[in-house]
Amino acid sequence: MVTDVVDRGNDVAGGAVVLLHGVVANKKIMAYLARSFAEQNLRVFVPDLPGHGRTAGPFSFAGAEACSEALVDQLIVGGVVDPARTILAGHSMGGSIAVRVAAQVRVAGVIAISPAPMSSARGIRADLLPYTNPPPTPANTLAISASWEPFGIRALTEDLITGEARETGKYLEVPHSTHVSVLFDPRVARASQRWVAHVLHLDGGFALPSRGPLVGGVAGLLGLFLMAGPFVREAVGGGQSKVAGAHDTQAGAVGDRAAGGESRGPSAIQPCIEIGVASMAVVLLLRLGNPLRFVRVFQGDYFASFLLLLGTALLLWHHREARALFSKWRLKGVIAAAVAALVLNLLVYTWFDLTLTEAWLTWARWLRFPVVLAAMLPYHVAEGLLGPATVGSAAARLWLALLFRFIAWCALLVGLFQLHNGEFLLFLLALYFAGFSVLQQMAMSVVRRATGSALATAVFGAILLAGFSLVIFPVT
Repeated sequence: MVTDVVDRGNDVAGGAVVLLHGVVANKKIMAYLARSFAEQNLRVFVPDLPGHGRTAGPFSFAGAEACSEALVDQLIVGGVVDPARTILAGHSMGGSIAVRVAAQVRVAGVIAISPAPMSSARGIRADLLPYTNPPPTPANTLAISASWEPFGIRALTEDLITGEARETGKYLEVPHSTHVSVLFDPRVARASQRWVAHVLHLDGGFALPSRGPLVGGVAGLLGLFLMAGPFVREAVGGGQSKVAGAHDTQAGAVGDRAAGGESRGPSAIQPCIEIGVASMAVVLLLRLGNPLRFVRVFQGDYFASFLLLLGTALLLWHHREARALFSKWRLKGVIAAAVAALVLNLLVYTWFDLTLTEAWLTWARWLRFPVVLAAMLPYHVAEGLLGPATVGSAAARLWLALLFRFIAWCALLVGLFQLHNGEFLLFLLALYFAGFSVLQQMAMSVVRRATGSALATAVFGAILLAGFSLVIFPVT
């Protein structure tokens, strides 16, 4: 596993911390906590678990645990760390792994931050558990949870510190925090420092690291988003939008009589019903099998299959409008939109990778990109056919496209909670995909106006979504 070593540069450290990230995360997102431990003159080892960040796959929960245990064993056997002065810490999946590995390898203590559930209690179903058969909580365990945790994680985290574990362990709930925000919360960093000082008998006060890099990363990202509109407009030929619109079928003109179609009028009820019916049908169909399982992206292959089948079904449903669309497309506009989307992906994810979290598309992810893109393109074409055919203004098209996605996502959640398909990442990542969809639709609106091409707009949007999906889902 690719592993960062974070310390103060001293030859002799006062102890060691092995810090493990959660699923769909990576070592860079743990930087704030790693630097807070380094302020105590500790040497911090932060790996990318298999299928995450810079470490190649395949990812599985069992494999992540086995590799983490092997890393700790290797550090101990090689004399790199002293187990009596080593803390295992982790967040979410990494928190559970820290508890499980510490039950096998005797270390000084554990810090489990919002650990993933390991038992089917507190309303958690067994099919949602990444790990089962939880071991006894190791001695000197600090269990931290956020007050706004999903899936009953807060209650199960508190349950870790019961019975004999209560004598040496401690439970802490962080008010007004989420499952992710705890990674950047000074209260969590300070509590972790105090626990390490208590367990390893360290003296003196310890400063918290600056959150300047986080602020700078977010500020730079906002700057990129502000520049994205003008960049996309120029990249796809913004000055010639009216000329392009006169020769190409844009999404809002799919019902034009000259193309052989008929307008459906202003009502948005019919396309919403179509999206809902088709989405539920696809979720039921996927119970028979996942056609893109060979792509080997953890739960991302299910998401890609869902969009492929949904988009194909909607295009078949509206085959006349689809034929009219594909009969009047311009290669130049499509190529320009594709290049703009690829460059925008590279700009945004390079900035993410340099500042906030490892988001670079490794070769393993680039190899999957063509298949994932092809799977997502039909839905984006169908979305353009349904939305602008019913509304005219850009703002209305934005809200209608987001409504379409909300309906489709509700069908995915029905599959998770009612049909027990186990695709729990689609729930955990729902807010991230919602935020991405808003930004993506705003950029697609720029392409639509600049090129007048529904197909160019669909290609642009599909490339953005394919890149985002391959960045966020682990490789298996």
